[in-house]
Amino acid sequence: MRALLFSLLMLLPATDLASAQGKAVPKGTTPVNETRYFTAVDGFMDSADVILKEARQGKTVTSAVLDVCYSPVKGADRKDRFVANLQVNGQSLTGTTQTTVDKAPVTVKLTRKPNGETYDFKGQISIGTTAYEIASNDNSDLSEKEYLENQTTDDSIAASPKDFTEVSPEAVGVRVGLEAAADFLKTLKGQNLQVSLSSLSVGCDALRAGTLTITLATDPARAASVIAKAKTFPGVVSAGWTNGIIEMDRTILFPAAGWRDGDKLSRDKIATTIAGVLSQTLGATLATSAWNDDTGKLKLTFKRPSHLVPALQLTDTIEIEAMVSADKPGSSDKLMLWLGNPSESTADEGAGAKLNVNDDATGDEEVEPHSDGGAVAALAKELKGQRWDSESSTWQ
Repeated sequence: MRALLFSLLMLLPATDLASAQGKAVPKGTTPVNETRYFTAVDGFMDSADVILKEARQGKTVTSAVLDVCYSPVKGADRKDRFVANLQVNGQSLTGTTQTTVDKAPVTVKLTRKPNGETYDFKGQISIGTTAYEIASNDNSDLSEKEYLENQTTDDSIAASPKDFTEVSPEAVGVRVGLEAAADFLKTLKGQNLQVSLSSLSVGCDALRAGTLTITLATDPARAASVIAKAKTFPGVVSAGWTNGIIEMDRTILFPAAGWRDGDKLSRDKIATTIAGVLSQTLGATLATSAWNDDTGKLKLTFKRPSHLVPALQLTDTIEIEAMVSADKPGSSDKLMLWLGNPSESTADEGAGAKLNVNDDATGDEEVEPHSDGGAVAALAKELKGQRWDSESSTWQ
């Protein structure tokens, strides 16, 4: 036993030495090639969106690409972009190119300096006749893996959804190449649909992807044909259903039997039923009821005496929207009803001189939705329907 212990102790120095030798880096090893990215770069052209991609061999930069998305007009929503392949000469990064939209000439002259664990960039970028002084300090870089993990994928368009629990039956998304976008939009003129104004803005993501995702709202009964037609247009990459007005906690699934005239909705019967239930839950009288031919939404207006100051005999006007569609693309024996949150206004509608009432709630305040008196639950009971359970993601 003593001999064995002595032998083990004698081995320890040799084991430590072997371990140290195993960790030693052989001389003359070729530096590792890698790609690094700078994305959170301040001090570039009035808060431009900047991506600087560097190819490195060890600590030496061998090539670089500068991708800048910016506003050509200060404060405007319109964007332009340029991508410049930069020549590397020590700490100097230089290159020329032109912008994507305006085709303006671009000249880049930058100096890159390590600053501890970060990097500083200084110099000048000229676009057309405008020169921008660059002074960006303390920039941290990312590995290619970290950069890719931070990129988002636009998967908001569903070409063939199994149902309308994830996408909205009236909402159509069309992804089209930037060069074809204007011509595609012209084909939508005169059609019964609405184009989302915000989706027409060509932002940095669209410029980098080379495509624009246009959002439309149409009658759910026409959505499939709108999508099919869009797919045939040159330059359209994809088309399908997308996110829209549907909120599952305010949606009811119910049997379609008795609510259709052939393959069309019995609009009059549906509107009368919804109005009757809402009149009871709101304690109000139906004033108007109208279907929107563009979007397929039903807009209902109710009136009731205001209880704010009874002696003034003011009137509350309540507006609420609803939409009815099949619960999935194609044929189905079920329908779904979405009921929006009510909006309410108060006015003096009495005879004679009137009191001008101003709703002075500011836009910055968080306003609680007006109560509908339990209208969704009441409609579910009337229609013998089911409500969506968010915890189990099922109809119950």
